[in-house]
Amino acid sequence: MINRVLILLLSMCLLQGCIGTAFVAGAAAGGAVVNDRRPMKTIVKDQEIEHEAGIQIYGTKAINDNCHIVVVSFNHIVLLAGQAPTPALRALVVSTIKKIPDIKRIFNEISLGKPTSPLVRSSDAWITTKAKTELLLTKDLHSGQIKVITENGTVYLMGLVTPRQGNMAAAVTRRIAGVKRVVKLFEYLSVVR
Repeated sequence: MINRVLILLLSMCLLQGCIGTAFVAGAAAGGAVVNDRRPMKTIVKDQEIEHEAGIQIYGTKAINDNCHIVVVSFNHIVLLAGQAPTPALRALVVSTIKKIPDIKRIFNEISLGKPTSPLVRSSDAWITTKAKTELLLTKDLHSGQIKVITENGTVYLMGLVTPRQGNMAAAVTRRIAGVKRVVKLFEYLSVVR
């Protein structure tokens, strides 16, 4: 039973696009579980926000037909990334998302232009994979608290971290081939001394 729960949690994390709720490595050799600092209620609400945003965005014909939009929610903070061909469509995306309850803040990183090609999106997925791997392998970095999103070579880092952890994550990410820019969208935890 416990293995099924762990597999389910890992699957949720991979589908979500982050090393989040639980990451299990080397379970047969004792393994390690890295916990997400967000309460389960918040994790579920973030998934609901993303789901509702997808319904709203892709249910709006003008947005669906002309834009490429990525919506990510972490601790009720939403990142909007992608491309819209006009300022009016960009504004429509934002106004559509603002209607969703429980959002604390929206970072609008939608650029003006044509949607990226499948080749660019594939490259972005590869950059995200490399970034997650490097963050996971970085000593003293709590990568389970960090969500990585790549759009057109720009890597967005979200999560609940200390300033030191945030700076470490950004430094590691900047060194990855193909990364044009790193944007830190962290919520910083106070450092207790």
